[in-house]
Amino acid sequence: MALILCTVKLGASEVATEGAEVGKWTMDYAAAAKLAKEKNLPMLLNFTGSDWCGWCKIMDGNVYAKPEWSEFAGKQLVLVTFDFPQDKSIVPERFTAQNNEMKDKFGIRGYPTYIILDSDGETKIGQLGAGKEKTPASFIKEVEDVLRFRKANIDAKVAALGKEKGAEYLAAINGITGAETALKDWIATNPERNDENNKKFEDFKKGIEAARTKVDSF
Repeated sequence: MALILCTVKLGASEVATEGAEVGKWTMDYAAAAKLAKEKNLPMLLNFTGSDWCGWCKIMDGNVYAKPEWSEFAGKQLVLVTFDFPQDKSIVPERFTAQNNEMKDKFGIRGYPTYIILDSDGETKIGQLGAGKEKTPASFIKEVEDVLRFRKANIDAKVAALGKEKGAEYLAAINGITGAETALKDWIATNPERNDENNKKFEDFKKGIEAARTKVDSF
């Protein structure tokens, strides 16, 4: 475990500016990535505007400041904050280039955006957003739903199901990936907004939902 030398207060949360600890927010991505690899834990990246973003403040107060979240994250996650505040003094200057690089890397277009990476610090396994009605319990469920798609968790599920059912489960998981990739590729073609393409978009969404329902059946 890396030593946390200094923290700053961002809304309802304490955020370290050096070092990393499981379940605690830090700006030190390098330390967090090292810790995630050592502990074989996923990473939750929080792209936020701590002093101006209303949705960020809602999530901070309604979810991240609650003991239920702290208990869950303290066993399951390495947490990293990439802050883009109006008050530039909030973020140490040494993190400015890092934050902009990560923003570009993951194509962040709005705040807050939550990216979940596997323990290698590179493999993206999910992306989540804010919500006024979200609670620690509901957001934890969202995170757990994403974590099902960690390679380690998929392998464990396949092994537990046995050869035949495990193969079916793996095929169902790949079905989700295929459906999501098909939608992403289609969107990348910049389709014209019309009734035909609106229907096609809805069909893509139904296909993804059907694939997820099949995975949920195991």
